[in-house]
Parts: sequence; C-alpha cells; structure tokens
Amino acid sequence: MKTVILAGGYGTRLSEETDLRPKPMVEIGGRPILWHIMKIYSYWGFNDFVVLTGYKSHVIKDYFINYYTRYSDITVDMANNAVEIHNNRNEPWRVIMLYTGQDTMTGGRLLRAKDFIGNETFMLTYGDGVSDINIGKLLEYHRMHRKTVTVTSVQPQGKFGALSIDDSGKVVSFAEKPKGDGAWINGGFFVMESDVFDYIKNGDETILEREPMESLAEAGQLQAYKYSGFWRAMDTLKDKNDLTALWMTGNAPWSLWMK
Repeated sequence: MKTVILAGGYGTRLSEETDLRPKPMVEIGGRPILWHIMKIYSYWGFNDFVVLTGYKSHVIKDYFINYYTRYSDITVDMANNAVEIHNNRNEPWRVIMLYTGQDTMTGGRLLRAKDFIGNETFMLTYGDGVSDINIGKLLEYHRMHRKTVTVTSVQPQGKFGALSIDDSGKVVSFAEKPKGDGAWINGGFFVMESDVFDYIKNGDETILEREPMESLAEAGQLQAYKYSGFWRAMDTLKDKNDLTALWMTGNAPWSLWMK
C-alpha cells in the first residue's frame, strides 16, 4: 500500500527555515521532518512512498538520491575516481518523487498522483506533522467503516495557560497549555479509497480540505478516527524547536522505531 506525502507547499509561517529549503526538509535533530514521518510509516510496515513536491523540489530529490552516501561511511579514492561504501545505512523504502507544480493546491497535487496510485487503498498525510499513532489500527478502523476517506482527528495543545475563575475572581484551577477548546481538528494521517479522485473537480486549484472534504462529509463518506495520543504539527519556529528538544532528550513520542 502506498503512502502519499504532501510536500510541495511554501511553509511561509516557518520562513526562518523555508527560505532555503521546503518545509518537509526542515530538520528535527539533524534529520528532515519528512524522514521522521516516513520512519513512522515504515515502523508499521508501510515502505512504498509517493512524495508530492513543488517548492524547491530539487532539495527533496537530492536528499534521496544521495541518501546512502549521506548516512553511510565512505572512502573516496580521488586518484582512481572510486567510492567505497562501508556500513551502508539504508531504509527499505521505495520513494516516488512527483513534481506537482509550484502553486498547485493540496487536492490538485493529489490528483496529479492518480496514475501512480491506481485503484488501490492508500495513505495520505502532510509533510509537517508527527504522531505516535498506530497506523495498523488506523487502517483496520478504515476498513471496518468502509468509507471513502478516514481522517485522523486530534485535539491540539493549547497555546496559553487556561484559567478557571469563579464569580469572585478567584482562580479555582490552572492548566498550562491544556488540550484545545474540545474541538477535533484535521490531523492528517488519512486512509483513502481511489474514489476520492471523483471529488477533486477543479484540477490544480482544488484545495483538498475544502470542496472535496465538504462533499465527502455531505455524502456520508468521511469518517473520523479520533486520536488522543501525541500529535504535533511543525507550523512555526517554536514548534520546530520544541520537537527538536523532544528528539535530542530522547523523549520524542513518535520515535517508535527507537523504543
């Protein structure tokens, strides 16, 4: 089963990093967040990837083309123009990288991958979010409900401390950055049937999260998989620094393959 990753946006809210590279290539502990996402899927046995590129797509292509030399020990014999690989560190991945346009919207990017996905069930996620979600259970849930699309719904961490105040003004409870206001939001980590392509009607201009998802919901073909475990999107420099701190201290909940 293929896992499709949206990796073509500009990442403007993380401009401190994305002036030089696409957002999925921003590093968490010395590895691109795209690598972390792929390791999550790989841990659950999904190793066939389709990466939908756009902005600075060459950075992603160069990364995978040179992956084995980047992480392996090598000897370069410059006199004889030869390279010897020692302790080759590789992954069991097959990675298709599709250039889907500089300004193409999320639905349009997915539509451009239709011929590579075929008529099979597939996964889809964003190139900027990590989680300790059990992908196997997510797929099982999708198959049980038999809808066109299953979306993982999450409750993000609040940005500010929450106060509970009585009528006299006394604070009766304080919670530092609790879960949000109770609303469930789109956390990515989708499972989709190929019928989803029938809902993408405006080509490159289609924003997946608007007309297609709205139409799927109206048709009763959108199922939510509520997940209360760890989930975090890397939207800002603070998010990047927080994720890096978790990784560097050995406390990254999504690093299932290291546990």
